[in-house]
Amino acid sequence: MTPKKNILGICGSASRNSGNLFLLKHLAGLGQAEFNMELIEDLTGLPHFQTELTENNVPEKIIALREKIDKADGVIICTPEYVFSIPSGLKNLIEWCVSTTIFSEKPVGLITASASGVKGHKELKLIMETIQGTFVEETTLLIQGIKGKVNTEGEITDQNTRNHLDKFLSAFVNLTTKK
Repeated sequence: MTPKKNILGICGSASRNSGNLFLLKHLAGLGQAEFNMELIEDLTGLPHFQTELTENNVPEKIIALREKIDKADGVIICTPEYVFSIPSGLKNLIEWCVSTTIFSEKPVGLITASASGVKGHKELKLIMETIQGTFVEETTLLIQGIKGKVNTEGEITDQNTRNHLDKFLSAFVNLTTKK
């Protein structure tokens, strides 16, 4: 029997009741036979990025974050779009990783779930490509109009969205087995 993969789920939203967090929890449930998912739900506790601290005197929280990413068999980032971009907390997290190789050839799944999300999704893909995360088109997903597709209990109410998440997860699991 193949051991379960360890997946890190990162929620880019600054909202505690985010549809993005609900999506990650849904994926964790769907994939529980294949992997264990640890969630990073709150990025507000990370120190603000400082270039001078990327290699020397790295803050403990950043060392721990980098270790989680490094040890994960894959990473799923689920984020809204804020002002046509990715949220500042997610950008901050990624900036702390740029001087490392922890995302190099790391299987990543990229979900942007927002009102529109088009520009934020494009930016997220470009950033992950730049830091050499490994993804294919099937492991990226843009979910527009998320507020109308997830209820306040975190249930995905839109069948089409559930179908897209199933396909995304299948492609992501396949990507992690190629590693």
